[in-house]
Amino acid sequence: MKILIVGAIGLIGGAIADRLSTKHEMIRAGHSGGDVQVDLGSKSSIEAMFEAAGPVDAVVCAAGLANFGAFKELDDGDFDLALSNKLMGRVNLVRVGQNHISDGGSFTLTSGILSQEPSPGSTVLSMVNGGLESFAKAAALELERDMRVNVVSPGFVKETMEMMGMDSTLGISAADTAKAYETAVEGQHNGATLAVRDYA
Repeated sequence: MKILIVGAIGLIGGAIADRLSTKHEMIRAGHSGGDVQVDLGSKSSIEAMFEAAGPVDAVVCAAGLANFGAFKELDDGDFDLALSNKLMGRVNLVRVGQNHISDGGSFTLTSGILSQEPSPGSTVLSMVNGGLESFAKAAALELERDMRVNVVSPGFVKETMEMMGMDSTLGISAADTAKAYETAVEGQHNGATLAVRDYA
């Protein structure tokens, strides 16, 4: 398969690309690096990325911006960033990408454990993660040409926890996190949210 990975320069995206590249052709997309560039906050940039990449069989997105912050301190900019980039950026990958993906192709998006297990300061991320999971469940009912859309929900990544000085005992490595994405791309799930801890 020819797979477009958005966010392939990041920790999780890089691990996904490394895992899938042993069996498939990769096109790596990033905000400023990779084979093609994209700004998820801009629909026209997403359209340009697909034009540059050409036809693909699968799209994986492990990119998106949103801020942690105490609820009382969040401003309009915090919500606008998360909604336009992390939520609508990924929604637009499917909206635009459905015209550039092969029959039976798949979209794999990324939410996160905070949709199911929120913590103080996670309001914005929990909101958009939950919205993305609901989007995939509903869009899966209407995508044509046997296309599929799923969401992978990672927990805390071990490498990130270590960089932040946190106890990483319960963290899952980026390499193991990538296994859930592999299942989403190569399997038959549709409209599902795959919890990384079930595949690590």
